[in-house]
Amino acid sequence: VATVFKMKLDQKVLLTVGLAQIGEFAFVLLSFAFQLNIVNQFQLDLMLVITALTMAFTPILGAITERLMLPNIGTKESEKHSFDHIAKNQKIILAGFGHFGSGMVRFLRSYGVEATILDSDSNRVDLLRKMGFEVYYGDASRIDLLESAGIEEAHIFISAIPEFETNKHIVKMIQKHFPHVKIIMRAKNRIEAYEFFTMGLEKVFRQSLDTSVRMASEVLHELGFRKYAVQRQASSFIKYDEEGLRRMADEKIDSHKFIFRVKEEIYNQEKLLQKDLERGIVDDSHHWDSEHMRIVLGEIEEEIPKNKD
Repeated sequence: VATVFKMKLDQKVLLTVGLAQIGEFAFVLLSFAFQLNIVNQFQLDLMLVITALTMAFTPILGAITERLMLPNIGTKESEKHSFDHIAKNQKIILAGFGHFGSGMVRFLRSYGVEATILDSDSNRVDLLRKMGFEVYYGDASRIDLLESAGIEEAHIFISAIPEFETNKHIVKMIQKHFPHVKIIMRAKNRIEAYEFFTMGLEKVFRQSLDTSVRMASEVLHELGFRKYAVQRQASSFIKYDEEGLRRMADEKIDSHKFIFRVKEEIYNQEKLLQKDLERGIVDDSHHWDSEHMRIVLGEIEEEIPKNKD
């Protein structure tokens, strides 16, 4: 099946190991087959043992495959690409090159800033190398891979990996072995961001927060609110929200008080934003308001006498 879909050898091995496990539904199915006299007692016992063994050994085989086999049969970590314009040992290391990571890398490159990219998808690694990116194949949670990517000389480590537990492991490892490296972490939601703040991270970006605030800003603009004013209010909203989350992280709020404190912080943020509006900090601003600028310019043109010369 993997050959038909043109998978690489390492992905074929992963698929094979994954399919080796018999699911727990087999216990129900086999018992039902025994009740219908489709299999006898000996056959039932034998297949139940086989099912249990596959469920026990498949995770172990998967771990062995990922750690020992894949680096040697997939896209090799030590393989060097042929793009001379990319320097070695970049000051920035990015783990994960999905939709989130690709946007960051492309924007960095627009400023002439290169990043060493780590990704566990061998097909994506090959594609990135053809596109001119310096990229390593493998699991970014492995310290040997980070060392081969030059983390000892790096300044910043960025994680765009979606798996929360993997990110937590990476943070602990870097903080222990490479404390000089600044960590910029992606978080899916408020809870993940809170966990990262409690681990001492300063730069945590929630992927859903900026997008939702930008969308709400566009809605307000369509309703007639001034664009610059909305943008300033949006910046204040994100600022107040992050400050509240950091306060909660500093206080080490337990799970029982978490919901209550979140509700309290949301209320405080809304009060702060409302006070900004009442003081006129946002509402009276006409910056970036093209319609207002056109009116002002028109008034100025009417007041200035035309020079006939």
